Amino acid sequence: MNLREVSREIRVSIIKAAHRSGSPHVASSLSCADILTALYFDVMKLEPWDERDIFILSKGHAAMALYSTLAVRGIMSTELLEGYYQNDGTLPAHLDRFSAKGIEVSAGSLGHGFNIGLGMAYGLKKRGSGRKVYALVGDGESQEGSIWEGALFAPKLGLDNFTAIIDYNNLQGYGRARDLCNYEPVNSKWEAFGWHAINVDGHDTEALRNAFNEDPGGKPKIIIACTTKGKGVSFMENELVWHYFIVTDEHKEKALSEIG
Repeated sequence: MNLREVSREIRVSIIKAAHRSGSPHVASSLSCADILTALYFDVMKLEPWDERDIFILSKGHAAMALYSTLAVRGIMSTELLEGYYQNDGTLPAHLDRFSAKGIEVSAGSLGHGFNIGLGMAYGLKKRGSGRKVYALVGDGESQEGSIWEGALFAPKLGLDNFTAIIDYNNLQGYGRARDLCNYEPVNSKWEAFGWHAINVDGHDTEALRNAFNEDPGGKPKIIIACTTKGKGVSFMENELVWHYFIVTDEHKEKALSEIG
C-alpha cells in the first residue's frame, strides 16, 4: 500500500470537509494526517473489530482528520462525512463517541482523552488482552496538568500497551507553544517520568512505523512527532491564522491543486 497516496487522499478529504462546512481547525487536522495514516493503514490491528487496537484523538478539535481517515479506511461512510458540522447533520465539530463507528472517546476538552486512554490500557492489561491503545495529543494540550498526572501514573502501572503521540507542530490557539509555556526538552521530561521516549519526523510514515513498533522495554511509550501545522498546503503551513480561518472557494481550489 502506498501510504503517501493514502495521506494525500486524507488531506483532500479534510480540505473538502472544511470547505463544505465552513469550519475552522483545518491546519490542526492536516498536521496529523500522516500520523493517522501510519496508524490506520499500517500499525493498528483493526480486525476482528471486537479485538481492535484503540485510537483516541485527544486533540478533538482536529476531528476532520479522524473522520477523513475513518472514511478513507472504509470504517465510516463518506456519506456520513458529508454531514460534518451541518445543521441537523451527522458529525460534530468535536468528537462524540456516539456519532459514528470508530470514534472511541468524546474529546475536545483537552487533556481528557489521554487519561481515558490510560484507563482503557490498564483495563485491557488487567484482562490479559494483547490489544494496544494509542492517544494523540497536541503540544499545547500537553501543557495541561491532567496530562502530567497521567504521565506520572502510567509507568507505575507498567502500561507498555499504551502509546502517546504528541503532534509537535509548535503552534496552539494563541501562538507558539514554546513561547507560551516552554517545556523543552520534551523527551527528557517524559523519560524522567519513566516513559520510553522517541523523537521522529511526524510526516515520515516509515519512521513513524518504526517508532510505533519499537519495543518500549516494559514502559509506556511517548512519540514526539515533529510536524508542520497545515502540512501539504503551502499558504497554511506554519501559520497561526489557520487555526481559525475557514476554507473559501479560492482556498479550496489552491489547496487541492497543491495536494494533487
